[in-house]
Amino acid sequence: MSERPYDLAIAGGTVMTPMGRVATDIGVREGRIAALGDLGRASSAERFDAAGLHVLPGVIDTQVHFREPGLEHKEDLESGTRGAAKGGVTAIFEMPNTSPNTDSAEALSEKLRRAEGRAWCDFAFFLGATDANADELGTLERLPGCSGVKIFMGSSTGSLLVADDATLRRVLAGGSRRAAIHAEDENRLNARKSLLDPAAGAAQHPHLRDVEAAVLATRRVLALARETGRRIHVLHISTAEELPLLAAAKDVATVETTPQHLTLSAPECYQRWGSYAQMNPPIRGAPHREALWRAVADGVIDVIGSDHAPHTREEKDRPYPASPSGMPGVQTLVPLMLDHVNAGRLSLERFVDLTGAGPNRIYGIANKGRIALGYDADFTVVDLKARRTITNDWMETRCGWTPFDGTTVTGWPKATAIRGKFVMREDELFGRPAGRPVAFQECLPAE
Repeated sequence: MSERPYDLAIAGGTVMTPMGRVATDIGVREGRIAALGDLGRASSAERFDAAGLHVLPGVIDTQVHFREPGLEHKEDLESGTRGAAKGGVTAIFEMPNTSPNTDSAEALSEKLRRAEGRAWCDFAFFLGATDANADELGTLERLPGCSGVKIFMGSSTGSLLVADDATLRRVLAGGSRRAAIHAEDENRLNARKSLLDPAAGAAQHPHLRDVEAAVLATRRVLALARETGRRIHVLHISTAEELPLLAAAKDVATVETTPQHLTLSAPECYQRWGSYAQMNPPIRGAPHREALWRAVADGVIDVIGSDHAPHTREEKDRPYPASPSGMPGVQTLVPLMLDHVNAGRLSLERFVDLTGAGPNRIYGIANKGRIALGYDADFTVVDLKARRTITNDWMETRCGWTPFDGTTVTGWPKATAIRGKFVMREDELFGRPAGRPVAFQECLPAE
């Protein structure tokens, strides 16, 4: 009696497995990886020819802002996940600074309801920490579909803020899952507002939100993490000065940086794009960018997140500082980082670690982040030799622009598969949105 057919066979590609690059086939059944090896003529309902391509574990973007509810003129869950899938991203973690904020069980449930039947990739949502919910977060963080707690130590888009040590201590002491931190010191940010030069525009952004604002906050949160015994994940690191602190704190802290901070530098980006290059924390000078690359090479950086944070052109065109901070990024994460792979700044294996195994390890994701038997059949299929130009017309985001418009890259996502179903091939989306909530090991029901 012949073995049961596969639902999908991916044949002839170079597969990025836990053992490294392997020329092998992949067999999928019921949304999970069922076989790795030469499938020969094994029967399958669908066959994908991956000759000349690399098959990566599905890329996970653990920091996006999709603006729904309340700010859908910038982005929504359907358009944001559509861009993710088109860019080769198979799962996203979405941030809580929406309107209203995602800071309660009811608000989380509403986001999950909105995502059902509209999300093109899998998803999870952060809960925002506040003084009002600090004592409930230990319970709230274990709700299905929750990726954890997000703490804003410095003001950014939206109203979520935990600026003082007393509240921060309560938030960190009240839970056990790894907490995500936006580390900028609010008192320092407020004090430097008096230095604003109305004529200088967005070029002064990295000076007003200076290195010391980041370092102060990172020092504070590391001390409180050790005091409370809480694991933390410090987001979008932008300064050379924070990296030694974080390297010495691997017992409590993991670290993220973004493609923007690895690709752009000041003052050039502000001279070219003005407020379209404005984000929090800021893009800084080339020495900071090079320090981030050294931290990638040294293993200090654990994950790459896009910090996708779209705003309309009308909003971005306001005079600084009325222009909001943030730029789209989920759709450009894969091509930008593959271009860095081709330029020799990191290996393909390291890219896989930063976007698959890293998120799995940091957040305790169940069944995602690697190509291994039993794992979800999430795949980002890429052509490392494809030379393409990123354009505004290619973007799916509602804001309709990317600062990387006109940037030519080598390396491109050719197909996106989520739980064994292709949702994108050759820049074309097809089928219906069928994303599901991501599951986490610490939140799975006891057997």
